[in-house]
Amino acid sequence: MALIIDKSVEVDAPAELVWQVLTDVDRYGEWNPFCIACKTTLEPGTPIDMTVRLIGPSPKKQREFMHSHTPGREFSYRMKPVPLGTLHSERSHTVTPLGADRCRYDSHFALEGWLSPVVNGLLGGALRRGFFDMTDAVKQRAEALRTTVGD
Repeated sequence: MALIIDKSVEVDAPAELVWQVLTDVDRYGEWNPFCIACKTTLEPGTPIDMTVRLIGPSPKKQREFMHSHTPGREFSYRMKPVPLGTLHSERSHTVTPLGADRCRYDSHFALEGWLSPVVNGLLGGALRRGFFDMTDAVKQRAEALRTTVGD
């Protein structure tokens, strides 16, 4: 059984501003409670190196690889698949305009493979909490920046 984590939020800020928040990875440590550090070029095939707060006091370093990038719209990345169908994942971020000053941010994570039920049992709660907290923080950050800019 796959582990699927989806959360969407409507944001009172232009899609361009939400996109800026998501892609300004050097500032993740300022606002992101889950992914506290990130380095990537966003180019498909290149690494995305992250430091995440999962469980316990020590953050965990994680390397995945960019899968897709449509500027202003979406990007996704995947873990290096574990052989024999053991595990494979995809994480995506999508921004959809809902007008000039509103948009929807969709966060998606899927972990599949025969070992995914074990990972779900061990880390599912922490992953849900982390992805949900990040989704809410994207909304808060973009809306705060919109107010600062004086929209």
